[in-house]
Amino acid sequence: MSHSSLPVVIVGAGTAGMSAAAELSESGIHSIVIDEAPRIGGAVFRGPFREAIELPHLDNKLRKKIANIRQLYQENQSHIQLMLETKVLGPSGNNALLVRHKNEVFDIPYEQLIIATGCHERSIPFDGWQLPGIMLLGGVQLQLKSGLVKPGQKMAIVGTGPLLPLVACQLHKAGVHVVGVYEAGKFSDFAKESRAFLNRPLLTLEGMGLLSYLKAHAIPIHYGWGIVAAKGEESLKSITVAQYNEDWYPIQNTEKQIEVDSLAVGYGFVSRNQLSQLMGIEHQVCSLSGLKPQVDEWQMSSVPNTYIAGDSVGILGGEGAMMEGRIAALSIAQNLNVMSSVVAKEKANEYFNLLNKVKLFRAGFDRVGRRREGLLSLLKPETLVCRCENVSKANIDKVINQGVKDITTLKMRTRVGMGDCQGKTCNSYCQDRLRQELDTLDVGYVKPRFPLDPIPFSALSEGV
Repeated sequence: MSHSSLPVVIVGAGTAGMSAAAELSESGIHSIVIDEAPRIGGAVFRGPFREAIELPHLDNKLRKKIANIRQLYQENQSHIQLMLETKVLGPSGNNALLVRHKNEVFDIPYEQLIIATGCHERSIPFDGWQLPGIMLLGGVQLQLKSGLVKPGQKMAIVGTGPLLPLVACQLHKAGVHVVGVYEAGKFSDFAKESRAFLNRPLLTLEGMGLLSYLKAHAIPIHYGWGIVAAKGEESLKSITVAQYNEDWYPIQNTEKQIEVDSLAVGYGFVSRNQLSQLMGIEHQVCSLSGLKPQVDEWQMSSVPNTYIAGDSVGILGGEGAMMEGRIAALSIAQNLNVMSSVVAKEKANEYFNLLNKVKLFRAGFDRVGRRREGLLSLLKPETLVCRCENVSKANIDKVINQGVKDITTLKMRTRVGMGDCQGKTCNSYCQDRLRQELDTLDVGYVKPRFPLDPIPFSALSEGV
């Protein structure tokens, strides 16, 4: 049996990355796990940055999952080298990553690589969306999870998906007055998906438990409703919501104005694939999660010995990420001749079965919550789309009317996506808009730049 001379390098210490590291450890394989945060767990299970903080507003299940991921590391730490507060800047040659830790920039060579970079939130621009007090759903959750920070006093939640009722419960337990949850999907659409939800009966029951909690505390959920606009001078003062039609256009004369000081907006997530793009991995266009790296059933990408697991390959949530991380690790164990293909297949079967159920379960929510074109109607001409480069809807309208047919040309003509966030905020709107105008799925995508993160001059000053 041969062992690789280099540890397996894993980018991302969330559910997928840590599950992969644990599975590798069980086969006696060493790994290096790189993450830009100061703690493991990823955005979902990182927990508070200081141990002293109590989180009474988070349910026991979540606290248990935060503890579980730390325990997973502790049980396997003899085989896992953690490199926290370390940013991956991109590939360095063929088999190394360029990384920055504090003021040092250096290479980490590898023979086997797992990319588990997760996802980021999808921004949906609407009239007034840039007002202070308007936050994305995951940002609200991070405030609640990383210490008892109240995002606001009086909040509404708008968007679609299973996170809406969960965040509503967490906010209520944290002492926030939640005025209502506005779910764009119709109740009848959710009912039609009951067979899909039965693939994960416990998760479905958990969801029903959340709905019961909201009902018991008189927090209404309005199905088939969504955001129209937000108003305020210095900060958010009120929002307008309305009933949505089948295509999520607001229905005239159903508008309601609600006084709030903060708003949580959640219309889904986009896979974080900047690193996999820079590495030349093949991707396919996915209307749900943006650009999607192509992987085989063992999570291997088009580049040999490079695997992608978790939300960076498609949004499935914690359970799916865990399975994908473990499947990738088993494939590596086979590659390194540490495990026979028979044993690996046998072990992987259990993971494949659960992953398949998670995929069927999530597909139900994806069908209900797929973004419809009505969301594109929520902008006024002066609404900013790209906040980094100050590009408004009117600027985009103008060049589309002049015949722009892809993201790259749109970027060159308007500077949209050229700012510090490299298009993470505006890319989804631009793609959806071009797809609607041109009636085609493939309109190109914002290509990432190297380095993925700015390098301070102080990190380059050695020996200058």
